[in-house]
Amino acid sequence: MPINFLCPEYEVVRDYDRCIACRVCERQCANNVHSLIKESGKMFADSSKCVVCHRCVSLCPTRALKIVKSDHSFRQNANWSAKAITEIYKQADSGGVLLSSMGNPEAYPNYFDRLLINASQVTNPSIDPLREPMETSVFLGKKPTELVRDENGRLQNNLAPQLHLNVPVMFSAMSYGSISYNAHESLARAAEALGIYYNTGEGGLHEDFYKYGRNTIVQVASGRFGVHKAFLESGAAIEIKMGQGAKPGIGGHLPGAKIVGDVSRTRMIPEGGDAISPAPHHDIYSIEDLRQLVYSLKEATEYKKPVIVKIAAVHNVSAIASGIARSGADIIAIDGFRGGTGAAPTRIRDNVGIPIELALASVDKRLRDEGIRDEVSLVCAGSIRSSADVVKAVALGADAVYIGTAALLALGCHLCRNCQSGKCNWGIATQDSQLTKRLNPDIGCKRLINLVSAWDHEIKEMMGGMGINSIEALRGNRLMLRGIGMTEKELEILGVRHAGE
Repeated sequence: MPINFLCPEYEVVRDYDRCIACRVCERQCANNVHSLIKESGKMFADSSKCVVCHRCVSLCPTRALKIVKSDHSFRQNANWSAKAITEIYKQADSGGVLLSSMGNPEAYPNYFDRLLINASQVTNPSIDPLREPMETSVFLGKKPTELVRDENGRLQNNLAPQLHLNVPVMFSAMSYGSISYNAHESLARAAEALGIYYNTGEGGLHEDFYKYGRNTIVQVASGRFGVHKAFLESGAAIEIKMGQGAKPGIGGHLPGAKIVGDVSRTRMIPEGGDAISPAPHHDIYSIEDLRQLVYSLKEATEYKKPVIVKIAAVHNVSAIASGIARSGADIIAIDGFRGGTGAAPTRIRDNVGIPIELALASVDKRLRDEGIRDEVSLVCAGSIRSSADVVKAVALGADAVYIGTAALLALGCHLCRNCQSGKCNWGIATQDSQLTKRLNPDIGCKRLINLVSAWDHEIKEMMGGMGINSIEALRGNRLMLRGIGMTEKELEILGVRHAGE
C-alpha cells in the first residue's frame, strides 16, 4: 500500500463534553467526514475528507464543533513552502492537473485596497442622500455621438439598444450545471426584483427561467452549449465569452458528474460526458471574425439587443478592447485575474492574467484617447467585494460591475473551494438533488436583494460624501481617487495621484 504523504490542512475538533451524538453532522456532510463509533457511542471525524465548508459547525445544536488550521508543519524552508511541497505530492500521486475553485487566493497586490476615495468639504459641499436626489441607475450600450433631428426639427431616436440597471451591479456568468437550479432561480428572481441583470453563463437557460428574460443576459461561448434561436431571443442582451479571469486563454470544463437530467437537456449534450469548451472560438481568429459573429447575433435578434464581448484581463487588454469597440459590440466586459470559477487549473488561475484595476484603467484611457469611449460601455469583474470596490471601479472608468463570488457568499457559500467535486454542502455548486434542496430560493433571493440594496445605500452615501449626485458624473472621474503604497508606475497606469497631492 503506497504511503500517503499528505496531512490534512485543517482539523475537525470536537468537544465531547458538549457532543450529544445526535449525528446531525453526519447527515449534513456530503464528504462523509463524520461517523458514529458504535462501540463507544461517540462521533469520529476524518479530517482528511474535510473541505472546511462549516456546515457541520453551523448546524451543530450544541456548538460542539470547530475547524482549526492544522499545526502540522514541514521543515522550514524559505524556497520550498508547505504549499509547493504539498502540490508536488498531489501530482506525484495522481499524475493529473491541479484544479482549484473560487478565484486566485495568492497575496498579490489588491489595488482597490490601495485606493482611497476623496471627500468634499466646503467649496464643493457634500450631498445628503437621505434628503437630496441621488442617481445610481445606469444605461449600458452604445451612445450616439450627435443629436439627429427630422425635417420638422423633432429629435429622432438614434439610440442603440440599452440595458437599464437601477444599480450599477449585475450577477456575473455562472452556468446551470456549475451551479444548481435553486441557485439560478435565486439569481434570476433577485435580478428581476432589483431591476438589474443576471448572466446564464455558458450552458443555456433552463426553460423555467425564460420568464425572467427581461433581466437575463444569455451567453454564447466557444462550446455553443445550449445555444439556439429561442435562447438568443429570450434574453435582454447576448454576451460572447472570449475569455474569463480565472483561466485566460483556455476553455471551460464541466465534469460529467454534473451533466445530468435537465442540465444535459439544457446544454443539448449527452448525460455523463464532460462538457469541454475549446480554448478559442473556432470561427474567431481576428477582430474581423469577431465582428461577423457580433452582427450575426444582432441579425438573429433583429438588432433589438445589445451584444457584450467578455474578455480576460491580460497584458495587451487595451489594444484588444480597442478592436472590440470597432467590431460592433455594444458592451465590453473585462474579467480580472481574481475572478472566481467552479474549476480552473491551479497554475493558470494563480499565474495568468492581470488585476482588473490596472486593466480597467488602461482600457478606459485607451478608448478615451482614441475618441471612441462612447462607442461601448465597460463592465468590470474579478473579485468585486464591496460597495467601495464598485465606487472605485466606476471612478476608474467602469459603467457597471459584475459580481459572482460575492453573490454566492450571499447565498451561503463558505469558499471551501470544492466546487469541482459537485458535493457542495450548501446546495450551490451541485446537481445532487439531496444537496440542492438545502438552498431555498425564497431565502436566497431575499439575501441577494438585501446585499445589493445595502450596497446601493452605501454607494449613495459615498457619492454624497464626494459631492456627486449621479453615477454618470463619477464614471472615469479619477480626481476622486488617491493612491497609497504604490509605485509611480502603478499610479501612472491607474491615472490617480498619490494621497497628499
